[in-house]
Amino acid sequence: MRKLILPLLLIAVSFVSVQAQFKGALDKVKKSASSLKDGGLSQDEAGSGLKEALNNGVSDAVDFLSKEDGYYKSPYKILLPEEAQKVVSKLSSVPGFSNVEANLVEKMNRAAEDAATKAKPIFVSAIKQMTFKDAMNILMGNEDAATRYLESTTYKQLYDEFLPIIQASLDKVNAREYWRSAVTAYNKIPFVEKTNPELDDHVNQMALTGLFSLVEKKEKGIRKDVGLRTSPLLKKVFAKQDGK
Repeated sequence: MRKLILPLLLIAVSFVSVQAQFKGALDKVKKSASSLKDGGLSQDEAGSGLKEALNNGVSDAVDFLSKEDGYYKSPYKILLPEEAQKVVSKLSSVPGFSNVEANLVEKMNRAAEDAATKAKPIFVSAIKQMTFKDAMNILMGNEDAATRYLESTTYKQLYDEFLPIIQASLDKVNAREYWRSAVTAYNKIPFVEKTNPELDDHVNQMALTGLFSLVEKKEKGIRKDVGLRTSPLLKKVFAKQDGK
């Protein structure tokens, strides 16, 4: 019986070793096939390249919007909400409120510019958590796929981070108090329908709409303009997209 145990153990060990070698060889074949299928683009390259592109895009967008006049004198300028338009139109002849719309619009955009500085670390965190599957879906997806990914993963956090800054910035320039005074004056006008629209939520939502619109513009740029692919990795990764 003892004479049989040793040969059986040797056979078992040999089988496990062969099985491990076979598995290793199979993994290499799969990896090689996957690499060929993706045109020689490895998972690390695809993920790193897309993350580089996104980091560049969001950094440019945030830097632009957080500067003075980033919102106020750009296509992303925040205007008064529709409900507020009827208020300002009625106040033009009320003493102290003849220029209410222009004053408020500037104050709202300054608040958005203050808040935009908080966006970059939130975006960076979301980009770091992106998986290879996410990266490939984005790379081979629609021309706004990266922006929509960031929107779905960061919007709630951005909204929560922006709101207190928006409120503090509006208060810093006395915008919310000024607006309350304007609404109070409006509501005293005979025969008008009473209203009380709040600026905070509107400014916050419009600030984020502008931010994602600019990120989308940056994304479309790098997808379409080879000249914006400023590193060998970006050139290689987006060449995969070009040939899809």
